[in-house]
Amino acid sequence: MISKNDILVSAKENHIRFIRLQFTDIFGVMKNIAITTSQLEKALENEMMFDGSSIDGFVRIEESDMYLRPDLNSWQVLPDTYTESCSARLICDVYNPDGTPFAGDPRYILKKALTKAADMGYSMNVGPEAEFFLFHTDDDGKPTLETHDKAAYFDLAPVDFGEKAREAMVLHLEQIGFEVEASHHECAPGQHEIDFKYADALTAADDVQTFKYVIRRVAQSHGLHATFMPKPIGGISGSGMHVNQSLFKAGENVFCDPAGERGLSQQAYWYLGGLLKHAAAYTAITNPIINSYKRLVSGYEAPVYIAWATQNRSPLVRVPAKRGKSTRMELRSPDPSCNPYLAFAVMLMAGLDGIENKIAPPAPIERNIFDLSALELKELSVSVLPENISDAVDVMSTSKLMRDTLGDHVFNRFIGAKRLEWQEYRVQVTKWEVDKYLTKF
Repeated sequence: MISKNDILVSAKENHIRFIRLQFTDIFGVMKNIAITTSQLEKALENEMMFDGSSIDGFVRIEESDMYLRPDLNSWQVLPDTYTESCSARLICDVYNPDGTPFAGDPRYILKKALTKAADMGYSMNVGPEAEFFLFHTDDDGKPTLETHDKAAYFDLAPVDFGEKAREAMVLHLEQIGFEVEASHHECAPGQHEIDFKYADALTAADDVQTFKYVIRRVAQSHGLHATFMPKPIGGISGSGMHVNQSLFKAGENVFCDPAGERGLSQQAYWYLGGLLKHAAAYTAITNPIINSYKRLVSGYEAPVYIAWATQNRSPLVRVPAKRGKSTRMELRSPDPSCNPYLAFAVMLMAGLDGIENKIAPPAPIERNIFDLSALELKELSVSVLPENISDAVDVMSTSKLMRDTLGDHVFNRFIGAKRLEWQEYRVQVTKWEVDKYLTKF
């Protein structure tokens, strides 16, 4: 545990000039207020106020005063090679003026879900795998869709010209405490993945936000633009964020049972049943933008069918072969545009609902689901994820579990914002339409 004095000493020893007080809006966008070291003690006393009405999905102008309460354990000196001066950061929780947690703070929503798990005797570990693209920028520094390479899965330099940037990203992540397990080129040109060690769910969500920040800043320092947009280019693979998850009790992985079928416990099967039952309802959270559904189509390895398997990677959930403390469920549908706090919260609550109500999953499907006919899918009772954000929001809007997990504030604002986004999208006339119909009709 880090104390206030530890932070003050660290700031002095590292000649820190600016501290970034970071928090996340309901759409997953990281925000920050930069203060100087002269204001650090004030911030550590939870006295930093900001205008919540200026943040999407927060509060109305007549109730705008909000407070940032730093999580002292999130103190981190930032590498000076991608910051303008000696800087540090603190991840903050958002509070109301009366001292109560703000209902629209995504971090608070995840904490509530984790409290529910703790009441049942569980803690949640999460290992996210976020993919991203690196693109060239133009002469004005604006991002293009020109990739920096023509490499493919696991290729090496000199084919992979992004290798140096990726190596710098790994070094920066390690410098701020990440344990990077692997990094490699992904399937599509310009696409990369850097995997870091799992952590408890709250730390993992914080890590996802920090990871995105570091990747984009390091890319910028190499003259590249990093994007976590799920499908920036049509016709090639999109970027996903597979989420490996497990429950622990008294230091032991409750998903593992050497005597159980496939080495899995009964709780594991019930958790899996909950993940599958509520999959359509939480898709709007795990895949929250219109572009997300350009990735969730057959033919590019992204899952669209609500099913599970062990070795087979085509269903929604895969249970990797490793057992013991590494026993886990890999949910393959989320993409890195999601808000990790909300995404982990809805996954956890879906799984806990499965345990509480003893929801049995269907039989696994070890065949390539993409090769199955419509009749075969029907015979196997395999349903599909929503095809667009409008459908996803419609399903979510009927889910009591999603409302209870997110709370009325986020639930209503999220649905309202996404329906407006869909309406704006619907009236756009795309280049594809012009090319297809302008001369034909």
